[in-house]
Amino acid sequence: MRDIRIATAQFENRDNDNAYNLSRVETLTRIAVEQDAEIVSFHEGCIPGYTWIQPLSKEELLEIAEPVPDGDSVSELMRISKQYGIVVMAGLVERDAEDNVYNTYVAVSGDEFVARHRKLHPFVNPHLSPGQGYTVFDLLGCRMGMLICYDNNLVENPRITAMMGAEIIFMPHVTCCLPSAMPGRGIVPKEFWDNRHRDPVSLQQEFLGPKGRGWLMRWLPARAYENGIYAVFSNPVGWDYDTVKPGLAMVLDPYGEVIAESHALEDDVVVGLCTPEKIANSSGQRYLKARRPDLYGAMVEPQESVTLPGWKMEHETDDRDAETE
Repeated sequence: MRDIRIATAQFENRDNDNAYNLSRVETLTRIAVEQDAEIVSFHEGCIPGYTWIQPLSKEELLEIAEPVPDGDSVSELMRISKQYGIVVMAGLVERDAEDNVYNTYVAVSGDEFVARHRKLHPFVNPHLSPGQGYTVFDLLGCRMGMLICYDNNLVENPRITAMMGAEIIFMPHVTCCLPSAMPGRGIVPKEFWDNRHRDPVSLQQEFLGPKGRGWLMRWLPARAYENGIYAVFSNPVGWDYDTVKPGLAMVLDPYGEVIAESHALEDDVVVGLCTPEKIANSSGQRYLKARRPDLYGAMVEPQESVTLPGWKMEHETDDRDAETE
């Protein structure tokens, strides 16, 4: 690894509006370049929008899905990347030749298609297929990995990505401020977002508390610390289909410390300087070498895999209650 400046962005995407969302990608990419970043990372599903696809049928999903790397959105990302001289990473909905549909994250560098990660644990729509492998690649003198949102909640996924040599893991999300049974968690009322210019403090308190940053700090620094890697977190800000998202784009170092973070109540970009000595000195890299695989047989015993986030459990409970009333 070498010294590298990495940008992570947040913006309020519009549902099913690729042209607008790509225009925001371009604007924020330009701002990242002005801050001397060599890579800029955007959130999960940022090109078409993400949360709004929940009720779509398979046929409707296929209408918004694109081939990768041959689709229009990847071509536009390549144009942006080439024009501004920076690696661009962004999320979209992909379809393959067999009409399987994936939540996909891509990296492009000018005319070069660098990498694609298909989300391992999709759940927002039952017609999304899971990815079947990890994504690690060499770029700009660094070894990088990708994991999308829920992929990062299972400790095994960042661990294996780090074991494959990743020094920097990009973690695009659409998360926080969702229904939850946990104390202090839950949604942020839309009027807080609509009134953010008149009363920014109330919204900041929501975003920085247990609904947003407080929840992230329970586990996100641990993923960086326990594996000795840089974690690049991106997330939308503002109204997203049916909930408010808090942004909080940030870069964390291998010690689990936040080295760059946005608290902006608007579209924003932050840049973190990632340096190799922290990886070499990190506890996580020592822990990787101390592993005892001979003890871990239970971890690979077959089981039925069920990806179910807390907010979806609450919704399903509400549905069951309604059926019995």
